[in-house]
Amino acid sequence: MGRNTRKRRTSPATKAIAAAAALALGGGGLIWANFYASAHESHNDAWGNRTKAAGAQVATISCPDVGQKLTDVPGRARTEVDGELASLDRQITDAYQRLATTRDAQAQDASFVQNGILGPLKDRRKVIFDRIRLEIDRAGGTAPGDLDDLTACTGSPAAGDRTNAGGGQGGDGQQQGNGGQQQGSGGQAGNGPSAADFVDITKVQPNVPAKPRRTRDASTGAFTTRCGVNANANHNTDNVIVAPGVTNGAHHLHDYVGNQKVNAFSSNDTFLQGGTSCQNKNDLSAYYWPVVRVQDGTRDFDQNADGGGKEGNVGRILVAKQAQIKYVGSATSKVVAMPQFLRVITGDAKAFTNGTANANAHWSCTGFENKVQLTDKYPICPRGSDVVRSFAFQSCWDGQNTDSANHRTHVAFADASGRCQNGFKAIPQLTMRLVYGVPRPVVRNGQVKNAYAVDGFPEQLHKAITDHDDFIAVTRGGLANKIAGCLNSGRMC
Repeated sequence: MGRNTRKRRTSPATKAIAAAAALALGGGGLIWANFYASAHESHNDAWGNRTKAAGAQVATISCPDVGQKLTDVPGRARTEVDGELASLDRQITDAYQRLATTRDAQAQDASFVQNGILGPLKDRRKVIFDRIRLEIDRAGGTAPGDLDDLTACTGSPAAGDRTNAGGGQGGDGQQQGNGGQQQGSGGQAGNGPSAADFVDITKVQPNVPAKPRRTRDASTGAFTTRCGVNANANHNTDNVIVAPGVTNGAHHLHDYVGNQKVNAFSSNDTFLQGGTSCQNKNDLSAYYWPVVRVQDGTRDFDQNADGGGKEGNVGRILVAKQAQIKYVGSATSKVVAMPQFLRVITGDAKAFTNGTANANAHWSCTGFENKVQLTDKYPICPRGSDVVRSFAFQSCWDGQNTDSANHRTHVAFADASGRCQNGFKAIPQLTMRLVYGVPRPVVRNGQVKNAYAVDGFPEQLHKAITDHDDFIAVTRGGLANKIAGCLNSGRMC
């Protein structure tokens, strides 16, 4: 059918998005996700009972994430279904940009958002859902019967819509005294971050839990691979895991280290020929993550590009000072080697609208990492301390598949005791630590100067909780077995 290889439509100009400079959502606290336990653990969804306040300004659009529901898509249909899911993302982006550029009309007509944006969006989503259903049926599968229940999207008001239920402890370790209401300018492009997205880390109570206790069978070694910090500026706005064959499928810019030929059209054969930035030339794995930008009034090379300034990702791109990539073992068992071409995503780029089920963001500062990890806030570090982003990937594998229809169910996190469940096997756990020399943000009178933020989908408002990381395992020369052997023997390699 070929739709997945089409060029994505050009989105409205940056200045149109900037017209909504007052956009901001409440950044109410979320319970910090256990760094070592499963990011798939159930959480009370404090966002689940959202209602649209009468007359309240709508700040963003929240749509059910259909891709996470499609857990049983026949292999023959996956490429086309992924293309259709990318079209849904495009529709949400376009609707968000219309939301951001029609403030005058919304002020004059209380029904404008529903009639002029959300209603038409639902109709367009229904068309895509019908095509997804057809593609699954043609391949001999059965689409979920409740797909049509997921067509409707909601508009979320600018304040008070996302708070920690019961006024519990937020990402800053403090009670949310303002009911989760957002303050600030809404960022340089009008879609965040804002003052309420930042917290002085020195004022946060320690919240890092103990690691699982090791058993006699633990794999206690560690294997470090040195792949650089993307100093050569290898970037694109694709995501070959989620949206293969779709240009700008991520809607935000990625840093790439390791494999040097990763884009929407890459294949397993491409990866094997891609070369690597890693010192170990047998490590052809792809490690990629959304860039961090400082919004200090400057622009970067992509200010007029899809995935960049056209979609609200503005500011000066920061190159990490350090990018530490390490594989560690299991607290309770030996590990098996990672399968070739295993694809893993950790975290959720849409966690602000999806909720916390797959969120796995960790923000901290040097000198504080063993005490404080933040999920839904960006830290303001003391002078002499740098910002740190940490990732701990899923460490359990189903033993059969290198990917799954929703790109999640073939891997899982270990439980709180460090064990893999449901017949899954322990594999080397990929951990990453990115250190940035970030100009110190200053929050004053509800405004933030020198804000920094992770790139993201425009409707996610650059929230810290949307941080995520992507990985494709590609090795040669027996490296996968060497990594597993290193961990199982307790060596530091």
